[in-house]
Amino acid sequence: MSEGIFETILVDKDGAIGVITLNRPSVLNALNAKLLGELSFALLELERNADVRAIVITGAGEKAFAAGADIGELHALSSAAAGAAQARMGQSITRQIERLRTPVIMAVNGFALGGGCELAMSGDIRIASENAKFGQPEVNLGLMPGYGGTQRTTRLAGKGMAMLLCLTGEMIDAHEAHRIGLVEKVIPLADLLTEAKRIGNLIAGKAPLAVAACKRAINGGAHLSIDDALEFEALEFGTLVVTEDFREGTGAFLEKRKPAWQAR
Repeated sequence: MSEGIFETILVDKDGAIGVITLNRPSVLNALNAKLLGELSFALLELERNADVRAIVITGAGEKAFAAGADIGELHALSSAAAGAAQARMGQSITRQIERLRTPVIMAVNGFALGGGCELAMSGDIRIASENAKFGQPEVNLGLMPGYGGTQRTTRLAGKGMAMLLCLTGEMIDAHEAHRIGLVEKVIPLADLLTEAKRIGNLIAGKAPLAVAACKRAINGGAHLSIDDALEFEALEFGTLVVTEDFREGTGAFLEKRKPAWQAR
């Protein structure tokens, strides 16, 4: 790990769980270029660490996960090409998270607005504190979501809800976010990180190749036809049958013992 080299995030490891904390609390953890670059590097480091079986991303303080992109950086954009490059930079981080072999749990502890909401939506599992707020307020700035908000909101909550959030810029609370499918659980703020780590440790105890295959199948098949998605699932299932972990898992079940996973 390279915790000491970061200025805008904190990186820690708790057993098999890597924890990244967005750490610009004075600006509600706004996502500037430096933070996004450091986040990308930290994710690569954690992905390469064979001991890390799940990653938790959260925000410093109790007010915000990330209150959006850095407005100063956005205001300095002066051409369509620069704007598109800005959007692609944010999109590259969210796609990196989705493509990681390691599952990522977003622990949303307060405001998740604009780029912060888009970052949260890229996680594999999202849990929110009771004080969390979600929204895509870019229209208030003469902009639209650019880090994946128009697309992931549609995929998670449906076209109508994406229109409502993106066209009005209205914020919703954690319970409404749960109702529409943006988050999987809502819990008290004091318990948020503990619950995120509990979920991470549950994942860490499972067969690592099987976990990675589940993530690939869910993400890869989500936008295919049902027949193509089922074929994708069958192929992933087949690759697991020839692994040592499959032999170990089934053998341990038959022998009534705890499996000892080897592969990652």
